[in-house]
Amino acid sequence: MSEEQSFEQMLNESFKTIRNGEVVEGTVLDVKPDVAYLNIGYKSDGILTKEEYSNENTDLTTKLAPGDKLEVKVLKVNDGEGQVILTYKRLAQEKGNKRIEEAFNNGEVLLAKVSQVLNGGLTVLVEDTRVFIPASLVSDVYEKDLSKYADQEIEFRITEFNPRRRRIIGDRRHLISERKKAAAEELFSRIKPGDVIEGTVKNVTDFGAFVDLGGADGLLHISEMSWGRVENPHKNFHVGDQLTVLIKDIRDDKIALSLKFPDENPWKEAADRFAVGTIVSGKVARMTDFGAFVELLPGVDALLHVSQISRNHVDKPSDVLSIGEEIEAKVVDFSADDHKISLSMKALETEPALTEEINVPAIDTEEAPAEEAPAEEAPVEEAAAEAPAEEAPAEE
Repeated sequence: MSEEQSFEQMLNESFKTIRNGEVVEGTVLDVKPDVAYLNIGYKSDGILTKEEYSNENTDLTTKLAPGDKLEVKVLKVNDGEGQVILTYKRLAQEKGNKRIEEAFNNGEVLLAKVSQVLNGGLTVLVEDTRVFIPASLVSDVYEKDLSKYADQEIEFRITEFNPRRRRIIGDRRHLISERKKAAAEELFSRIKPGDVIEGTVKNVTDFGAFVDLGGADGLLHISEMSWGRVENPHKNFHVGDQLTVLIKDIRDDKIALSLKFPDENPWKEAADRFAVGTIVSGKVARMTDFGAFVELLPGVDALLHVSQISRNHVDKPSDVLSIGEEIEAKVVDFSADDHKISLSMKALETEPALTEEINVPAIDTEEAPAEEAPAEEAPVEEAAAEAPAEEAPAEE
C-alpha cells in the first residue's frame, strides 16, 4: 500500500462497488413506519421506502426489524444526495413474473392471497406480482358480492401472461368446475339407491332442500322430509345443517333423497293399532269438499267422509270441523296394501229411538161430555112383563 494513499481512498477501497440494477443483501439497521435503513456493505447505507417495499400500504415496522436480512435491488447508487435507493418490491415482482410464467407454461395451479377486492374482480399477489381474476372467473356460480374473498388464500390458474402490458389474468372458475366434475364422477361410481349417506344442506326452497353430498347435490323433496307432514321446509331445515339421508333414486345426474327410512315406517304398526272397529282419536289435518283427512300418527292419515261426520246432513266438512281440531271416530275400513283407513264419527252417535206416528186427533177427556149409552131393546117377554096391564074395556 502506497504511503501516498489517503485515508479516504483506503476507506473507499474497503467498500464494494455497486451498480444500478444490482441485487445485494442488506441488514436492517433502523425501521420507521415509512422507511427502513439497510447496511449493504457500501460506503452509504441503503434507503428502502414503504412504496418500494410493497404495493400495499404497509407500515414497515410491522414487517421489518433491526437485524433482519433482506435481498434488495439497487435502483440508484446516488440519488444526488449520496444516498443509495433500494427496492424490494421490484425484485419480488421479477421473481414473481418468472414464477408466474413457469406456472402459465405448465398449467400449474397457484395459491395466493387476495390483496384487493374490486368491482370487477379480485387481485392476488404472487411474490408481489399482481394477478387479476375477473369476477366472471372467480367462481362457477354468479357471486354478486366478492367481499368474502378479502384476505383469503385462493387457488387459480394463469390463463393469460403478458407482463409488458401488465396483463396477467387468473382463472378460478374452470378449476372449480374440473374438481367438481371429478368429485361427481367419483361419487356416482360408489353410490346406489338404498344407500345411506351424509350430506350438508346447501339451499332450502318451498318445495324441498338441496343437499351437498360431496361431489353432487341431491334433492330432498318436501314429501320425503318426514313420515309426517312438513308444511314449510324453511322451518325444519337451514343452510349448513348436517343430514343423514337415504338415496331413493338416481336418474342420470339427478339424485332423489329421502328421510323416510323404511324401518321407521309408521304403517308397520298401523294394522294392530287401527283395526276395524277400533275407536281412535286424531287431529284434522286438511279438508276437502268430500271429507276431512285426520292424522292418527305422523305419516298415518285416515279419511273421514262427509257422509260419516254426523247423522245429521253435512254439506261440507268445514261447516262442522276445523283444521287442528281433535276428534274421536271409529275405524270402519282398513287397507294395509293401499295405506287407507276410513273413519266414522256418525257410528259413535247414539241411535235415536224409533217411534210410530199415528194420525189420530187428540181428545181432552176431561172436557168432553160423557156419551149416553144407547138403549138396548128388551126382549118381548120382558117387555110385556114390565109394561102396565091394560084396562079391559067396559061391557056395554
